[in-house]
Amino acid sequence: MTSLADLRVIDAATLFAGPSAAMMLGDFGADVIKIEHPRRGDPSRGHGASVDGVGLWWKSLSRNKRAAAIDLSRPEGQEILRRLAARSDVLVENFRPGTLERWNLDPKDLLELNPRLIVARMTGFGQSGPMARRPGFGTLAEAMSGFAAMTGEPEGPPTLPPLALADGIAGLAMSYAIMVALHARERTGRGQVVDMAIIEPILGLLGPQMSAYKALGAVPRRTGNRSSSNAPRNTYRTRDGRWLAVSTSAQAVAERVVTLVGRADLVAQPWFSSGAGRVAHVDELDEAVATWIAARDADEVIARFEEAEAAVAPIYDVRDIARDPQYAALGTFVELPDEELGSVTMQNVLFRLSDTPGEVRWPGRPLGHDTDEVLAELAYGAEDIAGLREKGVIA
Repeated sequence: MTSLADLRVIDAATLFAGPSAAMMLGDFGADVIKIEHPRRGDPSRGHGASVDGVGLWWKSLSRNKRAAAIDLSRPEGQEILRRLAARSDVLVENFRPGTLERWNLDPKDLLELNPRLIVARMTGFGQSGPMARRPGFGTLAEAMSGFAAMTGEPEGPPTLPPLALADGIAGLAMSYAIMVALHARERTGRGQVVDMAIIEPILGLLGPQMSAYKALGAVPRRTGNRSSSNAPRNTYRTRDGRWLAVSTSAQAVAERVVTLVGRADLVAQPWFSSGAGRVAHVDELDEAVATWIAARDADEVIARFEEAEAAVAPIYDVRDIARDPQYAALGTFVELPDEELGSVTMQNVLFRLSDTPGEVRWPGRPLGHDTDEVLAELAYGAEDIAGLREKGVIA
């Protein structure tokens, strides 16, 4: 038994934020139907690494989804979506505001057709405001949230992440929003529209920057690998050339670290008793930790930190992750059979439930793999399906 096996989700979104939200629901048993354009497919099929032209990101992002290729700009495709919406719990979409309405798929009409439907709308800038109709991607959210402005070396340029960070955060937020709306439906009996702007969820992870700005006029500045909230916190190179990360978010851990590196005298300083006080003396703290670590090999540093119950971790690349015993113990990665690649390895579900666990059942499928099956469930006959395919409405 899986937690969400009684839910049907239509994933009509493209690229990353909306589809990742649908993926998380599918990971715990929801029947997710992925809708793509019958000729272009989802652009995420072409993003990132591939094997013989088959995208590996797609394999993970569209796992546990049935793949249906339907042209929603065509009246016949719109009718298919209406039939699907009538018997589904959630519709996830990320078209620019006004697109669904132009296609005669206004959420108000869909809610009349199915009053229990959750319409989850994911756009760059939300459904209202002066920028609502602009195209929006996660990169713009990373720029507009303040993330890029506070990331990087102090004398360097604002720095964007090398990955779809804002999209991933928005996907997590949207999966949460959908579950909130579904829970509310249990009380009210009614579905509703979720309006999420990708520029907003990332703000919540950047700390109280607006609170500090309004109260103090403070503007976050770039600090490299240091923290503006506590110290010492940085990356440090060991004698054998490896890099380690040290964190001292808790007061007790900060005391253990400076004691370990031979500067127990600092604990008695009045400024040491708060994260802000330690940040004001970050140069002295960093020098003490960096000097001690640089004189030792990484394995010794890690062992000494563990003995002292202080927080340290090696800085990994994917090769290290692949052989790490902790990830292996957690079952963080799973290898699955795949009809196109033979097999494919990807990250497992994000958490473990003791009674109704999730599961990656299959990787992302070829374009239109399940179109006929989905339409047959909607009472389309074989001749109807053939006719739609001949017209280019489906693939």
